[in-house]
Amino acid sequence: MVRTVPGRTERVVVVGAGLAGLATALRLRGAGREVTVVERGAGPGGRAGRVDRGGYSLDTGPSVFTAPEIVADTLAAVGEKLEDRLTLVPLATTYRAQYADGSHLDVHADPDAFAAEVAALCGPAEATALRRYLADLAELYRLQLTTFIDRNLDSPLDLLGPELLALARRGGFGRLSAHVGKYFADDRLRRLFSFQALYAGVSPFRAIAAYAVIAQLDIGAGVWHPMGGIAAVPNALAAAAADAGVAFRYGADVEELETAGRRVTAVRLAGGDRLPADAVVVTTDQPWQLVPGLRAPRRPVYSPSCVALHVGVRAELPGQAHHTISFGDSWQGVFDELTRDGRPMTDPSLLVSMPSRTDRSLAPEGGQVLSIVAPTPNLDRRSGGNPDLDWTTLGPRYRDEVLATLEARGWTGLPGAIEVEELATPLDWAAQGMAAGTPFALAHTFGQTGPFRPSTLPRRGPENVVLAGSSVQPGVGVPMVLISGRLAAERITGPVAR
Repeated sequence: MVRTVPGRTERVVVVGAGLAGLATALRLRGAGREVTVVERGAGPGGRAGRVDRGGYSLDTGPSVFTAPEIVADTLAAVGEKLEDRLTLVPLATTYRAQYADGSHLDVHADPDAFAAEVAALCGPAEATALRRYLADLAELYRLQLTTFIDRNLDSPLDLLGPELLALARRGGFGRLSAHVGKYFADDRLRRLFSFQALYAGVSPFRAIAAYAVIAQLDIGAGVWHPMGGIAAVPNALAAAAADAGVAFRYGADVEELETAGRRVTAVRLAGGDRLPADAVVVTTDQPWQLVPGLRAPRRPVYSPSCVALHVGVRAELPGQAHHTISFGDSWQGVFDELTRDGRPMTDPSLLVSMPSRTDRSLAPEGGQVLSIVAPTPNLDRRSGGNPDLDWTTLGPRYRDEVLATLEARGWTGLPGAIEVEELATPLDWAAQGMAAGTPFALAHTFGQTGPFRPSTLPRRGPENVVLAGSSVQPGVGVPMVLISGRLAAERITGPVAR
């Protein structure tokens, strides 16, 4: 039986208008609650931010959009249809993988086209292995969705069942690198299907094989582009919530949660306003800084951080894909640098997204917008990070190195064509309130996954405070934080039949 908030829950205040907070608000409003969302920023989005400058629209948060069915289900909570709020374009080429030997592989949404591409580059045996592996990914995802992801977990005993046994039999608790290696002999395919472990905050050489399912969400199930950019997603959710009767307070800092006994009774804002509440949902990255009596995780392990460079360039950059994974020659060595040595990658693997290739509304004629993400150590020494790195001076230098690397890998003319840019380093993430200076929250180590990850309904602190976001169950990534919003809402309303 899932634990829920006791007592009255008619009036709910949600702290944060990021994706988790918006999903929570929509679910609660759909269940008949009176909901107010408080957000310190000027509008919705949270980490899914946006900068408009010089005719360029730069998404400064997530760049890859998957699992649109979760957004559709979230909107359906208030009777809305996704197609009425968002225009999604499926990407025929979900990724282009560029390798240090000069070869490249286009990952197609169509499995036959993908297999043909693999056969041409890596040989027919690897194409056969690909089909087997994609089927394995789909089954792994099915097993984990019901066991680890799409439910509130209060105890490891909640995992017991046939799905857990089936997951173990499929090798889900072995090492990811070894699991992928059983299928593919070509190192290029091994990299393609294991780099996603970084999204979970761990090296593929340490990650358990169960994290292979991250590849199911993008390579297996496909990638979409929301017209207007990723920021169109929180804007659509917020508009639907407002139309359903959710109240929004933007530009409002929360000063304190007022308590009486074991319950929060009101949310007090910095300007002095007081919002009475029967329950509060907190979506901040470090909720223990706001919630009285809530403790920070003991011995937390945080994900690596990143340097994110978002640029508008006056260049066509012909022939490049919407999403590119640019692999360096080094592989295990760069993960050691990130998670053991506390050093930026010397031969970086980079994620480059150019959404203006699909959506011309994001850039002026003759221009493109790009987001370049380079994983870096976080600021927590216990997690293999390095708090001594001086990102104030290192950041601009590392930005130049990343651009020079891309120039050498075929992005000709990029550094000299930049007209607008936004640079974020671990120091910037820390200034935004993100623990250890990483936007990827707690790493998905085995001890921080499923029932071992902080719960949406903590046992310490006030009994009517619920948590949502990437630092709690089920975890990191756009689909996961949207799911966390549903799990948080169900701690207040009780499980909703689906």
